[in-house]
Amino acid sequence: MKRRSFVMGAVAATAGLSVPFVWSRKAAAQSASKYFYGASADSGHNYRNTNFKAIDQRWHRQMVKYFSDEPQGTVVIDTNNHNLYWIWENNTAIRYGVGVGREGFQWFGRANVARKARWPRWVPPEEMKKRQPGLPDSMEGGPNNPLGARALYLHNSKGDTGYRLHGTAEPWSIGSDVSSGCIRMFNEDIIDLYRRVPVGTSVLVLEHISDRA
Repeated sequence: MKRRSFVMGAVAATAGLSVPFVWSRKAAAQSASKYFYGASADSGHNYRNTNFKAIDQRWHRQMVKYFSDEPQGTVVIDTNNHNLYWIWENNTAIRYGVGVGREGFQWFGRANVARKARWPRWVPPEEMKKRQPGLPDSMEGGPNNPLGARALYLHNSKGDTGYRLHGTAEPWSIGSDVSSGCIRMFNEDIIDLYRRVPVGTSVLVLEHISDRA
């Protein structure tokens, strides 16, 4: 296991709802604190800003060269490489770093953004509750909610895919495979994507090498 993956896994194991709590509460808070700097107000909630100085540059939002047959305005999610692309013009795209949870491995293909929500309510799937007994039946939106500041809900011709693009209160988890959830982004990034992407936007989720694991 790479040292970075081990360290990030250890931090993630201490600070969120998605994994078991193994360190003391004080140690977890100290480990997580470097990933935050200041706070912002948004839609009646105050949330901690991500300290991007503590985040690897590869996961920062940036304009990149991206060659694709998909039309401008399409969202392409590369779960294998932990990147989400919003296709721009002239073979460019805005690239966002993402974290991919177990649910994010279980579906791939084409869909559309059917619904968007600010500070969404979270209802954990039954499969997640079986893996993590003790999870609540639901949680109202807020800075500690696992869906973060925004959520985009993906549907296809069969209806709700169960696939979500959402924020996170765990910025250290971006760029990694995490224990639960779909596609998580920095709160700053999901807010940015929410502004750019209207309901009806086409989304292509590429097959993950572990999708049938």
